[in-house]
Amino acid sequence: MALLERAPRTGDPRPGRPGRRPLGSGPEDRTPGRPPRGLVAALVLACATMMALDANDATDPVLDPARAVVGEVLGPAQAGASALVRPVAAVPEFFRSRSALEEQITALEAENAELRTLERTSDLDRNRLAEYEDLMTRAGSLGYALVPARVVGMGAAQDFSSTITIDAGSDAGLSPDQTVVAPEGLVGRVLRVTRTTATVLLITDADSTVGARMGQSMEVGMLTGRGGAGEQAGLDLELVDGGVRPRRGDDVVTWGSEGGAPYVADIPVGRVTAVFTSLRDQTQRVEVEPFVDMTALDIVGVVVPSGSTSDRAVIEPDGKLR
Repeated sequence: MALLERAPRTGDPRPGRPGRRPLGSGPEDRTPGRPPRGLVAALVLACATMMALDANDATDPVLDPARAVVGEVLGPAQAGASALVRPVAAVPEFFRSRSALEEQITALEAENAELRTLERTSDLDRNRLAEYEDLMTRAGSLGYALVPARVVGMGAAQDFSSTITIDAGSDAGLSPDQTVVAPEGLVGRVLRVTRTTATVLLITDADSTVGARMGQSMEVGMLTGRGGAGEQAGLDLELVDGGVRPRRGDDVVTWGSEGGAPYVADIPVGRVTAVFTSLRDQTQRVEVEPFVDMTALDIVGVVVPSGSTSDRAVIEPDGKLR
């Protein structure tokens, strides 16, 4: 019996002992959870085959079941890949869209600001246009050429003088002792000029004296300013013939200076508001309210000879611009 027993071969499997692996078995170090390489290769081959067949005859009904199977298998994978790629692909478009939106917002904000500015200044522009038109009409009725100018400053209260500064000077054809008017009537006279500006002494200034004529009685006299501002900025009229008693409501115009300087004739000045008589002193005081509101001046005209050279348009006596 002992002779019949064989010694066990090296490598033969024994219970409880490691033996040789069966033929064709894969490596034991395969990563858990990863599909076998053979399965992946088979799927790739199937996809390539279906693509080739589908490209060969996309209308063949025989291949429809196969297409359906491939679609069921690969559809979810394609959807998942598309979902992953879509946010990344949308990043450039996102930045382009955001930049365009920011530009549109900036443009709209600028447009809104411009519209708000136009709305806020519409009344001012409308009033200035009306004053320009009235000044052209006044030039035609007065028969004098006018250089239009805008008030850009008021005299300081510390100077105890009533003056304004306008944006026209010697370049516009201005010189001292020229008459300054507004659409409503007389404003004052040019006191001094620079190349681009001029200082105007208002008729309400305490140092201002204007030769005047009563519109109805034709009596003449002298108008002097009371100084001050607002309601106190009035005029006092002293007639040459002290025996003539003016009536309340009578209009007063300029008498006119020799050569038209500093005041041309027949410019409306104001209206008589009160007459005070002293029987003991045999005197009377006539108060005149100016037609022009000196605290609300904006557009004025300076009387110049017709055909004067100017750096701006001149309103001719016929009311047309030159």
